[in-house]
Amino acid sequence: MKLKSLTIALALAATSASSFAAEKEGFFIGAFGDYYDASWENVRGSAGTNVDDSTGWGAEIGYRFNDYWSARLEYADMDFDISNANPAMNATSMDGDRLGIDGLYHINGGPFYGIFGLKKIDITENLTFANVGAGYQHYFTDNFAFNAETSIYQGLDRGYTDVGAKLGLSYLFGKQSSAAEPVKAAPAPATVVPVAVAPVDSDGDNIPDADDQCANTPMTDAVDGTGCTLYEDREVTKSLLVTFPNNASKVAGKYNSGIDQVASFLKEHTDTTVLLEGHSSAVGKAEYNKWLSKKRADAVAAKLIADGIAEDRITTVGLGEERLKNTDNTPAAHAENRRVEAHLKSIERVKVKR
Repeated sequence: MKLKSLTIALALAATSASSFAAEKEGFFIGAFGDYYDASWENVRGSAGTNVDDSTGWGAEIGYRFNDYWSARLEYADMDFDISNANPAMNATSMDGDRLGIDGLYHINGGPFYGIFGLKKIDITENLTFANVGAGYQHYFTDNFAFNAETSIYQGLDRGYTDVGAKLGLSYLFGKQSSAAEPVKAAPAPATVVPVAVAPVDSDGDNIPDADDQCANTPMTDAVDGTGCTLYEDREVTKSLLVTFPNNASKVAGKYNSGIDQVASFLKEHTDTTVLLEGHSSAVGKAEYNKWLSKKRADAVAAKLIADGIAEDRITTVGLGEERLKNTDNTPAAHAENRRVEAHLKSIERVKVKR
């Protein structure tokens, strides 16, 4: 029933031809006939009482801010049909009131508009509803209009879902500027005047097809004077840090992911090589530490070779304790110094975005 009522109201709104005056603004008042489709069972305070449809009338006052937006206050006097399970209650109708506020968006400044608002309906209890809907407005003159609209009402404090429809008249105060009369075309001249034709730009890059050397350039790409994608050089880097226990050169499994990322970087940038620098702490003899640090660098290199990196792209060096990262004489400082480091750099050619 509710969907049927909504369909009928929308069809009624669409049957009239529209001639909407432009640049509307000012206060307006209106009156309307009101239909409200309700199906409330066992309403609060009246056990066994069911509330059904209502017909009534109402009035509204509002303000048209511009062609697109307006707002209004609405009052409706409602007469609901009721039924009672209690035979002692023989009433068949019940008076109610609806008071609310609506915002209206006039689509493209034309006759059709959307509605959103809040309503209070007072019958056996005071109920709050949110409503959305659609309407149609036809101006007979610059100020006087016919209105038809329908809305769906959703209860906020009780779970009712209702449908309402309104037909009415409204008056917009103040002088309104009417839409300009269509300009009649001047008679064709006796001679044909050549008309300049804009150059064709099929891929929309602002380079005419006649000068475009790269057809169908992506819309996201900046282009040069020939219509081809612009590129710029960008530096990309990758670093690696692997640490080791005291007097050890075996690479722990937790570093496999980082080593795999370096291998991926080298595969993507085929002209790039890597220098693996091995280091040690200052504990022990310097000559032994230099040998151990080289062994650590070679262990990381072996991982890269296993990942598919050519041996001639890898250089290893053992620096021993020559470049301590932390010069403190503490276990933590010694652990920080037992490491292999690598810093890779390459240049990528990337597209310039429009």
